[in-house]
Amino acid sequence: MKEYKTITRIAGPLIFVEKTEPVGYSELVNIALPSGEVKSGQVLDTSSDIVVAQVFEGTSGMGLGARVKFLGETIKLPVSDELLGRILSGSGKPIDDGPEVVPEKLMDITGAAINPYARSSPSDFIQTGISTIDGMNTLVRGQKLPIFSGSGLPHNEIAMQIARQAKVRGSEEGFAIVFAAMGITSEEAQKFISEFEETGALKRTVVFLNLADDPAVERLITPRMALTAAEYFAFEKGMHVLVILTDLTNYCESLREIGAARSEIPGRRGYPGYMYTDLAMIYERAGMIKGKKGSITQLPILTMPADDITHPIPDLTGYITEGQIVLSKELHSRNIYPPIDVLPSLSRLMNLGIGPRKTRDDHKQASDQLYAFYAEGKDLRGLVAIVGEESLSERERRILKFAADFEAKFVKQGKGEDREIEKTLDIGWSLLSEIPESELTRVSPEMRKKYYGKR
Repeated sequence: MKEYKTITRIAGPLIFVEKTEPVGYSELVNIALPSGEVKSGQVLDTSSDIVVAQVFEGTSGMGLGARVKFLGETIKLPVSDELLGRILSGSGKPIDDGPEVVPEKLMDITGAAINPYARSSPSDFIQTGISTIDGMNTLVRGQKLPIFSGSGLPHNEIAMQIARQAKVRGSEEGFAIVFAAMGITSEEAQKFISEFEETGALKRTVVFLNLADDPAVERLITPRMALTAAEYFAFEKGMHVLVILTDLTNYCESLREIGAARSEIPGRRGYPGYMYTDLAMIYERAGMIKGKKGSITQLPILTMPADDITHPIPDLTGYITEGQIVLSKELHSRNIYPPIDVLPSLSRLMNLGIGPRKTRDDHKQASDQLYAFYAEGKDLRGLVAIVGEESLSERERRILKFAADFEAKFVKQGKGEDREIEKTLDIGWSLLSEIPESELTRVSPEMRKKYYGKR
Protein backbone atom coordinates (compact mmCIF):
# COMPACT_ATOMS: atom_id res chain seq x y z
CA MET A 1 0.00 0.00 0.00
CA LYS A 2 1.33 3.40 -0.98
CA GLU A 3 1.74 6.22 1.50
CA TYR A 4 0.98 9.79 0.46
CA LYS A 5 2.44 13.04 1.78
CA THR A 6 0.10 15.17 -0.31
CA ILE A 7 -2.25 16.65 2.32
CA THR A 8 -3.04 20.12 0.97
CA ARG A 9 -5.58 21.31 3.53
CA ILE A 10 -6.91 20.48 6.98
CA ALA A 11 -10.38 21.79 7.90
CA GLY A 12 -11.92 20.75 11.22
CA PRO A 13 -11.95 16.93 11.30
CA LEU A 14 -11.25 16.69 7.54
CA ILE A 15 -8.07 16.27 5.52
CA PHE A 16 -7.79 16.90 1.75
CA VAL A 17 -5.32 14.62 -0.07
CA GLU A 18 -4.17 15.17 -3.69
CA LYS A 19 -2.57 12.98 -6.38
CA THR A 20 -3.78 9.60 -5.15
CA GLU A 21 -4.51 6.43 -7.07
CA PRO A 22 -8.24 5.45 -7.30
CA VAL A 23 -9.71 5.31 -3.78
CA GLY A 24 -13.08 3.83 -2.78
CA TYR A 25 -15.87 5.70 -0.99
CA SER A 26 -15.97 4.93 2.79
CA GLU A 27 -12.51 3.31 2.61
CA LEU A 28 -10.51 3.30 5.86
CA VAL A 29 -7.45 5.52 6.22
CA ASN A 30 -4.42 5.55 8.54
CA ILE A 31 -2.67 8.88 9.12
CA ALA A 32 0.83 8.68 10.61
CA LEU A 33 2.01 11.86 12.36
CA PRO A 34 5.73 12.81 12.61
CA SER A 35 5.46 12.13 16.39
CA GLY A 36 4.75 8.47 15.67
CA GLU A 37 1.05 8.71 16.58
CA VAL A 38 -1.30 6.99 14.12
CA LYS A 39 -4.86 8.25 13.65
CA SER A 40 -7.63 6.52 11.73
CA GLY A 41 -10.24 7.94 9.39
CA GLN A 42 -12.66 7.22 6.58
CA VAL A 43 -12.95 8.47 3.01
CA LEU A 44 -15.87 10.89 2.75
CA ASP A 45 -15.49 12.04 -0.85
CA THR A 46 -13.36 10.78 -3.70
CA SER A 47 -12.55 12.09 -7.17
CA SER A 48 -9.68 11.98 -9.65
CA ASP A 49 -8.29 15.26 -8.26
CA ILE A 50 -8.72 15.08 -4.50
CA VAL A 51 -9.79 12.71 -1.70
CA VAL A 52 -11.52 14.03 1.43
CA ALA A 53 -11.17 11.91 4.59
CA GLN A 54 -12.68 12.46 8.02
CA VAL A 55 -10.36 11.74 10.97
CA PHE A 56 -12.08 9.98 13.87
CA GLU A 57 -9.74 11.24 16.59
CA GLY A 58 -9.74 14.83 15.27
CA THR A 59 -6.93 16.66 13.47
CA SER A 60 -5.33 18.50 16.41
CA GLY A 61 -1.54 18.30 16.23
CA MET A 62 -1.67 17.17 12.60
CA GLY A 63 0.38 19.02 9.98
CA LEU A 64 0.50 18.85 6.19
CA GLY A 65 3.54 16.53 6.45
CA ALA A 66 1.54 13.62 7.89
CA ARG A 67 1.66 10.37 5.89
CA VAL A 68 -1.66 8.97 4.62
CA LYS A 69 -2.26 5.30 3.82
CA PHE A 70 -5.52 4.01 2.27
CA LEU A 71 -6.33 0.51 3.58
CA GLY A 72 -8.64 -0.72 0.82
CA GLU A 73 -11.44 -1.81 3.19
CA THR A 74 -14.48 -0.27 4.90
CA ILE A 75 -15.47 -0.11 8.59
CA LYS A 76 -16.70 -3.44 9.87
CA LEU A 77 -18.29 -4.41 13.19
CA PRO A 78 -17.22 -7.70 14.81
CA VAL A 79 -20.47 -9.52 15.60
CA SER A 80 -21.31 -12.59 17.68
CA ASP A 81 -23.73 -13.66 20.42
CA GLU A 82 -21.22 -12.16 22.88
CA LEU A 83 -22.40 -8.65 21.94
CA LEU A 84 -25.50 -9.05 24.13
CA GLY A 85 -24.84 -7.54 27.55
CA ARG A 86 -21.94 -5.42 26.31
CA ILE A 87 -21.39 -1.64 26.43
CA LEU A 88 -19.44 -0.28 23.46
CA SER A 89 -18.22 3.12 22.36
CA GLY A 90 -19.81 4.86 19.38
CA SER A 91 -17.14 3.29 17.17
CA GLY A 92 -17.78 -0.24 18.48
CA LYS A 93 -14.92 -0.59 21.01
CA PRO A 94 -15.73 -2.21 24.41
CA ILE A 95 -15.87 0.37 27.24
CA ASP A 96 -17.25 -1.89 29.98
CA ASP A 97 -13.87 -3.27 31.12
CA GLY A 98 -14.81 -6.57 29.46
CA PRO A 99 -12.72 -8.50 26.90
CA GLU A 100 -12.66 -7.76 23.20
CA VAL A 101 -15.58 -9.30 21.30
CA VAL A 102 -14.51 -12.56 19.64
CA PRO A 103 -16.21 -12.17 16.25
CA GLU A 104 -18.25 -14.84 14.53
CA LYS A 105 -17.95 -12.62 11.47
CA LEU A 106 -17.24 -9.01 10.44
CA MET A 107 -20.16 -7.04 9.01
CA ASP A 108 -19.90 -3.86 6.92
CA ILE A 109 -21.64 -1.07 8.89
CA THR A 110 -22.91 0.72 5.76
CA GLY A 111 -25.59 -1.94 5.38
CA ALA A 112 -28.37 -1.65 2.83
CA ALA A 113 -32.05 -0.75 2.83
CA ILE A 114 -34.30 -3.82 2.65
CA ASN A 115 -35.51 -4.56 -0.90
CA PRO A 116 -39.19 -3.44 -0.95
CA TYR A 117 -40.20 -6.65 -2.74
CA ALA A 118 -38.59 -8.75 0.03
CA ARG A 119 -40.26 -6.80 2.83
CA SER A 120 -42.89 -8.55 4.90
CA SER A 121 -45.87 -6.49 6.08
CA PRO A 122 -45.69 -5.61 9.83
CA SER A 123 -48.55 -7.10 11.84
CA ASP A 124 -47.40 -8.08 15.35
CA PHE A 125 -48.11 -5.95 18.42
CA ILE A 126 -45.15 -4.85 20.58
CA GLN A 127 -46.20 -4.11 24.15
CA THR A 128 -44.21 -1.26 25.71
CA GLY A 129 -46.21 -1.15 28.95
CA ILE A 130 -47.00 2.55 28.34
CA SER A 131 -50.76 3.14 27.88
CA THR A 132 -50.53 6.15 25.55
CA ILE A 133 -48.37 4.13 23.13
CA ASP A 134 -49.98 0.68 23.46
CA GLY A 135 -53.57 1.92 23.60
CA MET A 136 -53.57 4.96 21.29
CA ASN A 137 -50.43 4.81 19.06
CA THR A 138 -49.56 1.13 18.94
CA LEU A 139 -46.01 0.08 18.05
CA VAL A 140 -45.92 -2.79 15.54
CA ARG A 141 -43.04 -5.20 14.95
CA GLY A 142 -40.93 -3.95 12.01
CA GLN A 143 -42.17 -0.35 12.33
CA LYS A 144 -40.14 2.85 12.65
CA LEU A 145 -41.93 5.13 15.13
CA PRO A 146 -39.97 8.23 16.26
CA ILE A 147 -40.44 10.15 19.50
CA PHE A 148 -40.50 13.94 18.99
CA SER A 149 -39.37 15.64 22.18
CA GLY A 150 -38.31 19.08 23.39
CA SER A 151 -35.46 20.26 25.57
CA GLY A 152 -36.00 19.45 29.24
CA LEU A 153 -38.54 16.68 28.57
CA PRO A 154 -37.94 13.14 29.92
CA HIS A 155 -37.45 11.41 26.55
CA ASN A 156 -34.44 9.47 27.85
CA GLU A 157 -36.46 8.15 30.82
CA ILE A 158 -39.21 7.04 28.42
CA ALA A 159 -36.58 5.37 26.20
CA MET A 160 -35.19 3.50 29.22
CA GLN A 161 -38.67 2.43 30.32
CA ILE A 162 -39.44 1.06 26.85
CA ALA A 163 -36.05 -0.71 26.75
CA ARG A 164 -36.87 -2.42 30.07
CA GLN A 165 -40.48 -3.32 29.34
CA ALA A 166 -40.84 -3.95 25.60
CA LYS A 167 -41.92 -7.43 24.53
CA VAL A 168 -43.61 -9.27 21.68
CA ARG A 169 -46.48 -11.09 23.36
CA GLY A 170 -47.09 -14.74 22.57
CA SER A 171 -43.81 -15.06 20.66
CA GLU A 172 -41.22 -17.69 21.47
CA GLU A 173 -38.41 -16.06 19.50
CA GLY A 174 -35.75 -14.13 21.43
CA PHE A 175 -36.19 -10.39 21.98
CA ALA A 176 -33.17 -8.06 22.08
CA ILE A 177 -32.62 -4.32 22.47
CA VAL A 178 -29.95 -2.29 20.68
CA PHE A 179 -29.56 1.05 22.41
CA ALA A 180 -27.46 3.78 20.76
CA ALA A 181 -26.93 7.16 22.43
CA MET A 182 -25.30 9.98 20.45
CA GLY A 183 -23.81 13.19 21.85
CA ILE A 184 -24.89 12.55 25.44
CA THR A 185 -23.06 13.81 28.55
CA SER A 186 -20.95 11.52 30.77
CA GLU A 187 -23.57 11.95 33.51
CA GLU A 188 -26.36 10.74 31.19
CA ALA A 189 -24.19 7.84 30.02
CA GLN A 190 -23.56 6.77 33.63
CA LYS A 191 -27.29 6.98 34.33
CA PHE A 192 -28.08 4.76 31.34
CA ILE A 193 -25.45 2.17 32.30
CA SER A 194 -26.51 1.95 35.96
CA GLU A 195 -30.19 1.74 34.94
CA PHE A 196 -29.50 -1.13 32.53
CA GLU A 197 -27.39 -2.97 35.11
CA GLU A 198 -29.77 -2.49 38.05
CA THR A 199 -32.89 -3.61 36.19
CA GLY A 200 -31.24 -6.63 34.57
CA ALA A 201 -32.15 -5.33 31.10
CA LEU A 202 -28.46 -5.30 30.10
CA LYS A 203 -28.32 -9.07 29.52
CA ARG A 204 -30.58 -8.74 26.44
CA THR A 205 -29.16 -5.36 25.32
CA VAL A 206 -26.24 -4.08 23.25
CA VAL A 207 -25.36 -0.49 24.21
CA PHE A 208 -23.44 1.96 21.99
CA LEU A 209 -22.44 5.22 23.72
CA ASN A 210 -21.09 8.26 21.89
CA LEU A 211 -20.37 11.06 24.38
CA ALA A 212 -20.67 14.80 23.78
CA ASP A 213 -16.86 15.21 23.93
CA ASP A 214 -16.24 12.38 21.44
CA PRO A 215 -15.41 13.42 17.86
CA ALA A 216 -18.38 14.51 15.75
CA VAL A 217 -17.38 12.11 12.99
CA GLU A 218 -17.77 9.16 15.37
CA ARG A 219 -21.38 10.26 15.89
CA LEU A 220 -22.03 9.60 12.20
CA ILE A 221 -21.07 5.92 12.45
CA THR A 222 -22.77 5.19 15.82
CA PRO A 223 -26.32 4.54 14.46
CA ARG A 224 -24.83 2.46 11.65
CA MET A 225 -22.90 0.36 14.18
CA ALA A 226 -26.13 -0.16 16.15
CA LEU A 227 -28.16 -1.14 13.09
CA THR A 228 -25.48 -3.57 11.93
CA ALA A 229 -25.63 -5.34 15.31
CA ALA A 230 -29.44 -5.34 15.01
CA GLU A 231 -29.31 -6.88 11.51
CA TYR A 232 -27.05 -9.65 12.78
CA PHE A 233 -29.40 -10.62 15.64
CA ALA A 234 -32.57 -10.19 13.54
CA PHE A 235 -31.72 -11.77 10.22
CA GLU A 236 -29.00 -14.24 11.19
CA LYS A 237 -30.18 -15.26 14.68
CA GLY A 238 -33.96 -14.92 14.12
CA MET A 239 -34.54 -12.51 17.02
CA HIS A 240 -36.95 -9.59 17.33
CA VAL A 241 -34.81 -6.49 17.84
CA LEU A 242 -35.92 -3.07 19.08
CA VAL A 243 -33.43 -0.34 18.15
CA ILE A 244 -33.59 2.85 20.24
CA LEU A 245 -31.58 5.77 18.82
CA THR A 246 -31.20 8.92 20.95
CA ASP A 247 -30.70 11.72 20.05
CA LEU A 248 -30.97 12.01 16.23
CA THR A 249 -30.75 15.81 16.52
CA ASN A 250 -27.14 15.47 17.75
CA TYR A 251 -26.45 13.20 14.76
CA CYS A 252 -27.84 15.80 12.33
CA GLU A 253 -25.81 18.59 13.99
CA SER A 254 -22.66 16.53 13.31
CA LEU A 255 -23.79 16.09 9.71
CA ARG A 256 -24.08 19.90 9.43
CA GLU A 257 -20.66 20.38 11.06
CA ILE A 258 -18.98 18.02 8.58
CA GLY A 259 -20.84 19.68 5.69
CA ALA A 260 -19.56 23.10 6.77
CA ALA A 261 -15.98 21.77 7.01
CA ARG A 262 -16.33 20.47 3.43
CA SER A 263 -17.53 23.94 2.30
CA GLU A 264 -20.75 22.41 0.96
CA ILE A 265 -23.61 24.61 -0.15
CA PRO A 266 -26.03 24.44 2.80
CA GLY A 267 -29.72 23.55 2.51
CA ARG A 268 -32.55 24.46 4.93
CA ARG A 269 -31.23 26.13 8.11
CA GLY A 270 -27.66 25.22 7.22
CA TYR A 271 -28.19 21.45 7.12
CA PRO A 272 -26.77 19.62 4.08
CA GLY A 273 -29.15 19.05 1.18
CA TYR A 274 -28.59 15.28 1.38
CA MET A 275 -29.81 15.03 5.02
CA TYR A 276 -33.10 13.45 3.87
CA THR A 277 -31.20 10.71 2.03
CA ASP A 278 -28.83 10.22 4.95
CA LEU A 279 -31.68 9.83 7.46
CA ALA A 280 -33.53 7.50 5.08
CA MET A 281 -30.43 5.26 4.95
CA ILE A 282 -30.78 4.86 8.74
CA TYR A 283 -34.56 4.55 9.04
CA GLU A 284 -35.04 2.20 6.09
CA ARG A 285 -32.90 -0.46 7.75
CA ALA A 286 -35.93 -1.31 9.92
CA GLY A 287 -38.44 -3.95 8.91
CA MET A 288 -39.00 -7.65 8.31
CA ILE A 289 -37.86 -9.87 5.46
CA LYS A 290 -40.09 -12.56 3.92
CA GLY A 291 -38.98 -16.03 4.93
CA LYS A 292 -36.93 -14.81 7.93
CA LYS A 293 -38.12 -15.00 11.53
CA GLY A 294 -36.41 -11.91 12.90
CA SER A 295 -37.38 -8.25 12.69
CA ILE A 296 -35.96 -4.79 13.37
CA THR A 297 -38.23 -2.19 14.95
CA GLN A 298 -36.90 1.36 15.33
CA LEU A 299 -37.72 3.94 17.98
CA PRO A 300 -35.60 7.00 17.05
CA ILE A 301 -35.74 9.90 19.52
CA LEU A 302 -35.10 13.49 18.51
CA THR A 303 -35.37 16.80 20.33
CA MET A 304 -37.07 19.44 18.19
CA PRO A 305 -34.97 22.65 18.21
CA ALA A 306 -37.11 25.44 19.74
CA ASP A 307 -39.95 22.85 19.97
CA ASP A 308 -40.58 23.45 16.26
CA ILE A 309 -42.18 20.39 14.60
CA THR A 310 -41.59 22.04 11.16
CA HIS A 311 -37.81 22.12 11.79
CA PRO A 312 -35.95 20.12 9.06
CA ILE A 313 -35.01 17.23 11.38
CA PRO A 314 -38.53 16.26 12.61
CA ASP A 315 -40.02 17.35 9.28
CA LEU A 316 -37.84 15.02 7.18
CA THR A 317 -38.13 12.25 9.78
CA GLY A 318 -41.94 12.45 9.54
CA TYR A 319 -41.77 11.89 5.77
CA ILE A 320 -39.72 8.70 6.12
CA THR A 321 -41.14 7.05 9.25
CA GLU A 322 -44.57 5.59 10.02
CA GLY A 323 -45.95 8.14 12.46
CA GLN A 324 -44.62 9.91 15.55
CA ILE A 325 -45.02 10.07 19.34
CA VAL A 326 -45.07 13.73 20.46
CA LEU A 327 -44.12 14.80 23.99
CA SER A 328 -45.83 17.81 25.57
CA LYS A 329 -44.25 20.51 27.74
CA GLU A 330 -47.70 21.42 29.04
CA LEU A 331 -48.30 17.90 30.41
CA HIS A 332 -44.75 17.80 31.80
CA SER A 333 -45.27 21.14 33.62
CA ARG A 334 -48.30 19.54 35.34
CA ASN A 335 -46.15 16.63 36.54
CA ILE A 336 -47.78 14.08 34.24
CA TYR A 337 -45.42 11.26 33.23
CA PRO A 338 -45.02 10.18 30.50
CA PRO A 339 -46.00 13.55 28.96
CA ILE A 340 -47.20 12.02 25.67
CA ASP A 341 -49.77 14.14 23.83
CA VAL A 342 -51.98 11.63 22.02
CA LEU A 343 -53.62 14.22 19.72
CA PRO A 344 -50.66 15.07 17.42
CA SER A 345 -49.21 11.57 17.90
CA LEU A 346 -49.87 8.94 15.26
CA SER A 347 -48.96 5.34 14.46
CA ARG A 348 -49.75 4.69 10.79
CA LEU A 349 -49.39 0.91 11.23
CA MET A 350 -51.52 0.69 14.40
CA ASN A 351 -54.48 -1.01 12.70
CA LEU A 352 -52.21 -3.82 11.42
CA GLY A 353 -51.14 -4.78 14.95
CA ILE A 354 -54.35 -4.63 16.99
CA GLY A 355 -57.60 -6.56 17.23
CA PRO A 356 -58.64 -10.12 18.11
CA ARG A 357 -55.74 -12.54 18.83
CA LYS A 358 -53.31 -9.59 18.80
CA THR A 359 -54.58 -7.23 21.50
CA ARG A 360 -58.36 -7.31 22.05
CA ASP A 361 -61.49 -7.01 19.89
CA ASP A 362 -62.47 -3.63 21.38
CA HIS A 363 -59.08 -1.94 20.91
CA LYS A 364 -59.78 0.10 17.77
CA GLN A 365 -63.22 1.37 18.80
CA ALA A 366 -62.20 2.17 22.39
CA SER A 367 -59.13 4.05 21.13
CA ASP A 368 -61.17 6.07 18.61
CA GLN A 369 -63.76 7.02 21.25
CA LEU A 370 -61.12 8.01 23.83
CA TYR A 371 -59.38 10.15 21.20
CA ALA A 372 -62.64 11.87 20.16
CA PHE A 373 -63.70 12.75 23.73
CA TYR A 374 -60.20 13.92 24.73
CA ALA A 375 -59.89 16.13 21.62
CA GLU A 376 -63.30 17.69 22.40
CA GLY A 377 -62.33 18.16 26.05
CA LYS A 378 -59.13 19.99 25.14
CA ASP A 379 -61.06 22.29 22.80
CA LEU A 380 -63.50 23.07 25.63
CA ARG A 381 -60.59 24.16 27.87
CA GLY A 382 -59.96 27.01 25.45
CA LEU A 383 -63.64 27.93 25.55
CA VAL A 384 -63.70 27.87 29.38
CA ALA A 385 -60.80 30.31 29.46
CA ILE A 386 -63.00 32.80 27.58
CA VAL A 387 -66.59 32.27 28.82
CA GLY A 388 -66.10 30.38 32.11
CA GLU A 389 -67.19 26.86 33.04
CA GLU A 390 -70.66 27.93 34.23
CA SER A 391 -71.55 28.79 30.60
CA LEU A 392 -71.09 25.16 29.51
CA SER A 393 -73.90 22.65 29.08
CA GLU A 394 -74.08 19.58 31.30
CA ARG A 395 -72.68 17.40 28.49
CA GLU A 396 -69.76 19.80 27.90
CA ARG A 397 -68.91 19.75 31.61
CA ARG A 398 -68.84 15.93 31.48
CA ILE A 399 -66.44 15.98 28.52
CA LEU A 400 -64.27 18.59 30.26
CA LYS A 401 -64.03 16.32 33.32
CA PHE A 402 -63.32 13.34 31.03
CA ALA A 403 -60.26 15.13 29.57
CA ALA A 404 -58.86 15.77 33.08
CA ASP A 405 -59.54 12.15 34.17
CA PHE A 406 -58.00 10.83 30.93
CA GLU A 407 -54.73 12.66 31.70
CA ALA A 408 -54.74 11.69 35.39
CA LYS A 409 -55.59 8.00 34.96
CA PHE A 410 -54.79 6.90 31.40
CA VAL A 411 -51.83 9.10 30.40
CA LYS A 412 -50.18 9.32 33.82
CA GLN A 413 -48.41 6.24 35.12
CA GLY A 414 -45.33 5.39 37.18
CA LYS A 415 -41.83 5.28 35.69
CA GLY A 416 -41.63 1.63 36.69
CA GLU A 417 -45.24 0.77 35.87
CA ASP A 418 -45.55 -1.90 33.19
CA ARG A 419 -49.21 -2.05 32.08
CA GLU A 420 -50.53 -5.02 30.17
CA ILE A 421 -52.63 -4.01 27.14
CA GLU A 422 -55.73 -5.45 28.86
CA LYS A 423 -55.21 -3.14 31.83
CA THR A 424 -54.73 -0.16 29.49
CA LEU A 425 -58.02 -0.91 27.71
CA ASP A 426 -59.80 -1.54 31.03
CA ILE A 427 -58.71 1.92 32.26
CA GLY A 428 -60.06 3.35 29.01
CA TRP A 429 -63.43 1.64 29.50
CA SER A 430 -63.67 2.81 33.13
CA LEU A 431 -63.32 6.38 31.79
CA LEU A 432 -65.82 5.83 28.97
CA SER A 433 -68.30 4.31 31.42
CA GLU A 434 -68.61 7.72 33.14
CA ILE A 435 -70.18 9.09 29.94
CA PRO A 436 -73.81 8.12 29.08
CA GLU A 437 -73.75 5.05 26.85
CA SER A 438 -75.81 6.79 24.13
CA GLU A 439 -72.97 9.29 23.58
CA LEU A 440 -70.41 6.60 22.67
CA THR A 441 -70.99 7.14 18.93
CA ARG A 442 -67.73 5.50 17.82
CA VAL A 443 -68.37 2.22 19.62
CA SER A 444 -70.70 -0.47 18.22
CA PRO A 445 -73.69 -1.69 20.27
CA GLU A 446 -72.02 -5.11 20.60
CA MET A 447 -68.85 -3.63 22.12
CA ARG A 448 -70.86 -1.34 24.41
CA LYS A 449 -72.83 -4.35 25.66
CA LYS A 450 -69.64 -6.33 26.25
CA TYR A 451 -67.47 -3.69 27.95
CA TYR A 452 -69.50 -0.61 29.01
CA GLY A 453 -69.79 -0.34 32.79
CA LYS A 454 -67.96 -3.68 33.30
CA ARG A 455 -64.56 -2.24 34.21
